[in-house]
Amino acid sequence: MSYSWIGPPAPFNGTDEFLGGDSNVENLNQWYSSGDQAYIIVASAMVLIMVPGLGFLYSGLARRKSALSLLWACMASSSVITFQWYFWGYSLAFSQYGTSGFIGDLQKFGLMKTLGAPSPGSPLIPDLLYAFYQMQFCAVTAAITVGAVAERGRLIPMMIFIFCWATIVYCPVACWAWNVNGWFYKWGGLDYAGGGPVEITSGMSALAYSMVLGRRQEKMMLNFRPHNVSLITLGTVLLWFGWLGFNGGSAFGANLRATMACWNSNLTAMFAAMTWVLLDWRLARKWSMVGWCSGTISGLVAATPASGFIPPWASVVLGIATGIICNFATKIKFWIKIDDAMDVFAEHGVAGMVGLIFNGIFGAPYIIGLDGVNTGLFPGGWIEHEWKQLYIQFAYIVACTAYTFVMSALIAFAIDKIPGLHLRASEEAELLGMDDDQLGEFAYDYVEVRRDYLAWTPAKNEPIGQEHSIPQGERHGISQHSQMLEGKEPSESSDGGHAHTGIAGDRHAVAAEKQELQA
Repeated sequence: MSYSWIGPPAPFNGTDEFLGGDSNVENLNQWYSSGDQAYIIVASAMVLIMVPGLGFLYSGLARRKSALSLLWACMASSSVITFQWYFWGYSLAFSQYGTSGFIGDLQKFGLMKTLGAPSPGSPLIPDLLYAFYQMQFCAVTAAITVGAVAERGRLIPMMIFIFCWATIVYCPVACWAWNVNGWFYKWGGLDYAGGGPVEITSGMSALAYSMVLGRRQEKMMLNFRPHNVSLITLGTVLLWFGWLGFNGGSAFGANLRATMACWNSNLTAMFAAMTWVLLDWRLARKWSMVGWCSGTISGLVAATPASGFIPPWASVVLGIATGIICNFATKIKFWIKIDDAMDVFAEHGVAGMVGLIFNGIFGAPYIIGLDGVNTGLFPGGWIEHEWKQLYIQFAYIVACTAYTFVMSALIAFAIDKIPGLHLRASEEAELLGMDDDQLGEFAYDYVEVRRDYLAWTPAKNEPIGQEHSIPQGERHGISQHSQMLEGKEPSESSDGGHAHTGIAGDRHAVAAEKQELQA
C-alpha cells in the first residue's frame, strides 16, 4: 500500500516558489506517484489518437472528392493548437495568478512557472504534465469544430479561425470550469471532463461557423450518402479508445475514480448506440452502422461531463436519454436552416448539455471521492437532496452556449471580411471537390487509376466494326498517354508543339474525366 490518507502521496514542499522545486538540488518526482504520472502520460497519448480518429470519421461521412481535406483539417488544427497552447493558451486557461474568474493571465506564457508544482486540476500530478494533458483536450475540441468546413470551406481561413477561437472562446470557458479561480468552479459546478469547454464549445462553434459559411449547394445534397462507412467505423473506434483516456485520465491518477469513469463511459456509449440504432430501424426497417457510430459518439460525449460524478445505473439512464434526444436533435439543423454537415451540434453540443444536466440530478459524492483526493468536498446532485445543483448546472449551460455561439460567429464573420481570407470556396471548387481545390493530393486518386489502366492495358486485338475504328493512340483520355503508347516523348505533340506537358497541362481533360467518374 503506497499511502492511506486523503490527498496527494506526499505533502508538497518544493524549494522554488514558482516552479515547485529546484531540480538541481532535489528530486521533483518525490511528491508524486510514478504510477499516476505514467497513467496520465499514456492517457495523453490516447487522447491524441482522437484527432486522427475524428479525421477518419469526418472523411468517411463526406464525399470522396472532399475526404482528404477533412483529414488535413483535423491534423493541421492540432498543429495550430500545439503552438497556441504552448504560446499562451495554457496560461490563459489555467494560470492561478489570474483572479478575474473569467480568464487567466500571461504569467505562464511559454510554460513559464510550469514545472514541478502540483497541478491546478489535482495534487496527484505536476503542473507540467497537466499542461500537456490539457493541450490534448484543446486539440480534440478544435478537431471536432473543423468539421464545419466540410465540402465547401477553405482550409487556411479555418486555421486562422482555430487560433483565434482557442484564445477567445476555448480558454475562457476552460477557465470557468477548471481554473481554481473560475466562476463555475468556485460556485460548486460539476463538469468532470469537459461538457462545457469541449462539447458545448465545439458544438456551438461548429454551428456558428456553418451559419457564417453558408449551406452546401442544393444540387449536391440530392441522394447524399456517406462515401465510406468503414472509415466512419474506424474513426469511431479510435475515438472510443481515446475517450477512455479522455474520461479515465480526468481522475488525474491511476485510481478507482478513473476506473469508474471508464465503466460509465462504456455503459453510456453502448446504451446510446442501441437506442439510436433502434430509432433508425423504426423508420428504415434496416440496421444502420452509421447509426451505431452516431449513437456511440453521442453517448461518449454525454459521459464526458458526467462519468466521474454519477453512479453506473445512472449512466444506463443517461445513455438511453442521450440516444433519444440526440437522434431527434439531428433534425434541428433543418428547422434553423444551418448546414451542420457533420452533426457536431447534435452529437456534441446537445449531448454535452444532457450530461451536465444529469450531474445536477444524479451526482453522487461517493463517486467523486474515489480518487482519494476529493473525498467529502462535493455535495452531489438531487439524489443527495442538493437542490441548487441543478440550477447551477443550467446557468453554466446557458452561459457556455450563448458565449460560444456569439463569439465564434463574430470571429468567423470578421475573418471572412479580410481580403484573401474568405471562408467559402468558389462554386466551381465545391463541384470539383475540396481535395483538388485546397490540397495537392487526393484521398482516392481515382482519375490516376483509370488513366493508368487505359494507358497501359490496351486491347490485344484490333476492334471489329466501324464503331470501333478510333485509332489506338487516341483511345485514351489524356493525350500524353497516347504519345507514350506511340513511342513519342511527352513534348512531341501532333498539334504542332502547342500541347502542354504534364498532368497540369491537361487540367481540362482531368476535370472532364472526374466529372464522368463522379456521375
